[in-house]
This record gives sequence, structure tokens and C-alpha cells, in this order.
Amino acid sequence: MSKDKPWGGRFSEATDAFVEAFTASIDFDKRLYKHDIQGSIAHATMLAKVGLLTEDEAATIRRGLADIQSDIEAGNFDWSVSLEDIHMNVEARLTDNIGITGKKLHTGRSRNDQVATDIRLWLREQIAYISEEIRRLQIGLVELAEQEVDTILPGFTHLQVAQPITFGHHMMAWYEMLERDYDRLQDCLKRVNIMPLGAAALAGTTYPIDRAYTAELLGFDRPSNNSLDSVSDRDFAIEFISVASLIMTHLSRYSEELVLWASAQFGFINLPDRFCTGSSIMPQKKNPDVPELVRGKTGRVNGNLISLLTLMKSQPLAYNKDNQEDKEPLFDTVDTLLGSLRAFADMMPHVETNKANMRKAAMQGFSTATDLADYLVVKGLPFRDAHEVVGTAVGYGVKEGKDLSEMSLEELQQFSDIIQQDVFDVLTLEGSVAARNHLGGTAPEQVRLRIIEAKQKLNA
Repeated sequence: MSKDKPWGGRFSEATDAFVEAFTASIDFDKRLYKHDIQGSIAHATMLAKVGLLTEDEAATIRRGLADIQSDIEAGNFDWSVSLEDIHMNVEARLTDNIGITGKKLHTGRSRNDQVATDIRLWLREQIAYISEEIRRLQIGLVELAEQEVDTILPGFTHLQVAQPITFGHHMMAWYEMLERDYDRLQDCLKRVNIMPLGAAALAGTTYPIDRAYTAELLGFDRPSNNSLDSVSDRDFAIEFISVASLIMTHLSRYSEELVLWASAQFGFINLPDRFCTGSSIMPQKKNPDVPELVRGKTGRVNGNLISLLTLMKSQPLAYNKDNQEDKEPLFDTVDTLLGSLRAFADMMPHVETNKANMRKAAMQGFSTATDLADYLVVKGLPFRDAHEVVGTAVGYGVKEGKDLSEMSLEELQQFSDIIQQDVFDVLTLEGSVAARNHLGGTAPEQVRLRIIEAKQKLNA
């Protein structure tokens, strides 16, 4: 007999021991204990409001649930695999502690709408934590940008030297990527913060529940509109992991640049020792393990997204046991994302720049070639002709081992007699970055304006 199960009345034999362990979720869903208890307290309060519990019964249930939370947090709670999940473990303990009144708590709800509510409560809380870490990282980037607003380094396309930019401009590019991530999270939150409780198993309930009141108690924006969709929807989790994948992709791109910049071949930056490790055999090594690991962890978050998409793709309405598999990818995504953001937020304010190496690199690869072409256009030469002139000059520079700024006026004039002494104003690195003085440009003046705007937003 399965009389030991809350649902055991229908069954004539005990659950197979392997099946019991295989189908249980308590090993991972117990982390929802606080949110399960929060939802149950609100549900009991609502049941009393509509007359399905007395005020004394509701108060007893609330006290009993609070005691259980205290026991869990004190490590005095024995989790039972035979009770399958967080919901049944809490309810069984409640009944043990307060008697028959505990059996009334489940009136008007199902584990189907209960778990969907728990996950949303938990994820809402996690989004708040993640948002805080994004802001903390953005603050670090803005501070670093402000310190290095005039520091020149080469900008790359195809990982080839393209044009000079400033380090501050580069850090503010990272800031902008995170700003989009932050906005996406807040938009995702709108669809997370909808309450499924009251949908019951799939069709609603015959009891006169007040879902709007429960939603208010739990801080949801509103109750969900369709009971079938309420218990089977995991769009909100998929959307969140999609946003998380984008954030991790951005962090991975940052990581790639930090790894390159910290290498001896670039030598642009120095990462703090406490965020690096050494080699067990090569004593000279200082490995950028934090950015490397974040870059690698992006793969597991992307994998979690595919897991949830695949989980949901063939499910008929409404709830199916498949949905038990939603939690581990979701939990892992949150843990991975929070850890990665925290590592970057802690590390970035302490990154040291090597201005001399950056400047030296910017002097290579003819990074001011576009400036020379622009100079010729301003003097009246069509852009395509200017492009050809500069290309010829670069070819000469490659052959002679000279940057454009290192050529004499006579050398430059062999390519166009339009070129005059004032050309050297635009061939300097400082002249190049300062000339891009428009919204979005790399000019230090513009970067300072963006920093002011960012500070205002971050302090709002």
C-alpha cells in the first residue's frame, strides 16, 4: 500500500524504491523552502479571508510554517525522499507539528500551481540580486573609464589594428552592453511577476478563493489569466535563461579581451594577483583563471537554455512530470551568472593599465590611415580617391618600415600634393581620437559626457 504518500489512496502497492528516488526532486528543490513557505502563508491567509479557514486556524498554520522555516535554517529539518518534494516535506512536518489543521492548508491548490508559484517567487528574488551585481560591475567600469579617459590603445576589427581609441571609450562600450542586459532583465521580470497560484491542478478550483488578494500578499503584479497555461508555462524561465545567456556572452567577450590584453604579447593590462593562479610546473606563469573560467561557464548557461527549450517543445497542456527537470538548469544558471558577475565586479576596479604598451601598439598597423583619408576629403579629394592614395602610402610604409606619422612631408607629398604641413595634426594619436568628437565617438570629451550620464543613471 502507498498510504504513507499524501496521494496514496488510489494505489495498492508501495512505490518501487528506485522509482521513488528517481522521481523525487527534494535533493534540489529544497532550496525553494523559503518561497514555498511564503506562498503557503499567503494562501492560508487568503483561505481565512474567504471563510475556508477560521482566523485561529490560519494563525496556527502561519506559526507552524514559521517554525518550520526556523528549523530548516537551523539545520534541524530531516528531508524525506519518500515525500518527494519541498511541498510534501513542509506539509507533512506542518501536520506533524500542529495536527489536523495542517491538512487543511492544501485546500484550493495543487502542487502544480504551488511549484509554479515557488519558482516565480524565487526567480523574482534572484533577478533582484543579479540586477544589483550588474549595477556593481557597471560602477566599476565607469570608475575605470574615468581614470583612463585619455589613455590611448588600438581599436581592432578582425583583431587587426584599425583606429586609435581610448581605454575609457572601450570600458564604456562594456557598460552599454550591460545596460541592455539590465533592461532585458527588468522586462523579463514583468512576465516572471505573475501569480499562477489558484490555478490548482489545471482547471481552477470550486472553492471561492480570492486570487487577487493572494497576489497582493505575495507582491505579484497580478494573477495569471488561464489555469491551463498557469501550471504548464515555463516561458518565464526560458526567457530568463535566454537573458542570462546574453549576459554570459557579454562577459565571455570581456574575458577574451582581458586574456589577450594580459598576455605578454599584448601587455596592455595587469590583473590583480588575487584573481589569477600560477602553474604547478612553470614558476613564471600568472594565469588569468577568472576570465578564462567565466568564458568557459558561458557554455553551460547556453546549454541550460537548450535544455529548457527541449524540455518544453513537445509537452501537451497542462502539467507533465517533465517539468520537474526545469529547476536544475534554472538553479545552475542563476548560480553561474551570479558568480561570474560577482567575480567581474570585484576584479575590474583593480585592473591596472600599461599605457606605454597600449600607445606603442596603437602606433603600429597604420592606425591613423583613415584620418589621412579624411584629411584629403576635407581638402577636396573624393573619398574613393583618398582611399587609394592612403592605401598607396601605407604600402610604401610597409616597405620602408615607417608609420604614416613617421614619414616626412616630402614622403607624403609624393602620394598627393594636397598634403601640407597641417597633416601632422591629424596623424597623431591624440589628434585622431580628439577628432571623433560627436555622440558615440571616442573623443575624451565625449567619453566624459557618457560617464556623467552613466553616473546619473547608476545613482538614480
